[in-house]
Amino acid sequence: MLSLFRFNRNIRSIKRYRQIIAVLASYGLFQLLDYLNLAQFVKRRGIFARGGIADLSTEERVRLALEELGPTFIKLGQLLSTRADIIPPSYIKELSQLQDRVPSIPYEEIHAQIERELGVLVELRFAELNREAIAAASIAQVHRARLHSGEEVVVKVRRPDVEKLVETDIDIMLGMAMLLERHIPRSDIYDPVGVVREFAHTIRRELDLSREGHTIEKIRDNFQGDATLYFPKVYWEATARGVLTIEYVAGIKVNDNAALDAAGLNRREIARRGAHAFLKMVLNHGFFHGDPHPGNVLILPQNVICLLDFGMVGRLTSSLKAYLTDVLGAVINRDVEELVHTILTAGDNTDNVDVNGLKRALADFIDSYYEIPLREIEVGRMLMEFIDIISTYRIKIDPDLTMLVKVLVVIEGMGRQLDPEFDMVEHLRPFLTQAFHEKHSPGRVVREMGGAIDAYLSLAKNLPRDFREILNKINRNKFRIDLEHRGLDRFSRELDRSANRLSLSMIIAALIIGSSIAMHTTRGPAIMGVPAFAFLGYLIAALIGLWWIVAILRSGRL
Repeated sequence: MLSLFRFNRNIRSIKRYRQIIAVLASYGLFQLLDYLNLAQFVKRRGIFARGGIADLSTEERVRLALEELGPTFIKLGQLLSTRADIIPPSYIKELSQLQDRVPSIPYEEIHAQIERELGVLVELRFAELNREAIAAASIAQVHRARLHSGEEVVVKVRRPDVEKLVETDIDIMLGMAMLLERHIPRSDIYDPVGVVREFAHTIRRELDLSREGHTIEKIRDNFQGDATLYFPKVYWEATARGVLTIEYVAGIKVNDNAALDAAGLNRREIARRGAHAFLKMVLNHGFFHGDPHPGNVLILPQNVICLLDFGMVGRLTSSLKAYLTDVLGAVINRDVEELVHTILTAGDNTDNVDVNGLKRALADFIDSYYEIPLREIEVGRMLMEFIDIISTYRIKIDPDLTMLVKVLVVIEGMGRQLDPEFDMVEHLRPFLTQAFHEKHSPGRVVREMGGAIDAYLSLAKNLPRDFREILNKINRNKFRIDLEHRGLDRFSRELDRSANRLSLSMIIAALIIGSSIAMHTTRGPAIMGVPAFAFLGYLIAALIGLWWIVAILRSGRL
């Protein structure tokens, strides 16, 4: 049964591969196909297979291709739009506009999907389920409903068979990422395979809608007793892996200033509360909402903020939080030496970092903010510029940190829209001061010293055993050092290709020479008055030569 499942999955992958290649080619993305070494499967009858595409930029064509390829590729594009460390700014701007809106599927299919997921009739869980969807995306769609208790709810339902498509696309993406690492020099710095694995983990979590319910409750518990925030209730009796039922919350969208003013709400207070809540999520809890765009933020009476859609979240470990606070502190205090020291001791650097160049770039970066009043600094955009600089010097950035920076840009934008005098730096200062005191507190120092002593004791304890094992391997001639030649794969492939072409040339030449010699014989059968061996030799040489020329022309490499 397992082998049959794999066979069916492989068949789906082949069909999907063909579809992906066709879509990329139809948008004229031949350079990407060249990078993936897939251009030989495309017939280039023209530069573009779609009318009007030639007038679009490459970034726009990439976005449109991802939208056409469906949910997995849309989500990948949205993830990449948070990776300022590996994607150029022009692509980030374009990918941020990816639309995840698709036509809703028929009510009958949604009705059947809910029953499959919950294992009971829809009528046993809901007194009423609206037939029309209020939102439809590529992974799930949302319907209003009412429970038998009379409570108004919204039901998020995963589309049927979307899991199969996602798993097939993940397999293909992993294959493409491996092709990128194989065919593009130094692409391993950007770790394409690692990016796809991270994406696979993210989208698989998003497919499990019950996880979103647990996330809502976890963040709600983190803000237990905080009356400035409200989180919708999760109804677990009507929730499963493919269905999420939560309380319907009526409120005003955070970007609707006219409605907020008409309701007598205080926009400055809303901006202050929002900034405080977000910074508390990040710097205190290390667990934050990953997509707080205006459509996911409602304002309730008494300036209460309600967050929706917790499908995407970010996490910061204690070490990453310490790194972030150190960077922010160094930038705000305009301390270049401290900033460089923080970056170089983070542990995610390549072996050939140009330290002097990095220092000059960071000094220029800080100087560019030197004359700007702190209240006018946009922290999110400042951090995006910082990430762009250190990425230039091949220093890897944690994906959650890049997500955080993008979210911070959105939060600041909402804050400034609510309050033109919004000052994120002022909101940051108390958190940075608290982090500084915690970092240098006697208890923290004692714990760190104790951890270091334990590590050294463990090293001393294991050293004799490790040394004895090395000596035993040497005595048994089992000691081996593996050397990896990186960056030579492409050269080896080109060398093999050149050798194959040279061999074909020699075969064709030998056939022609042999056939020319055979032309002088008068014995044996003849074809059209030409000795049969000579005729066949010329024919085979001509066919091989013609096939070879066609193959070279199709590859695009003369």
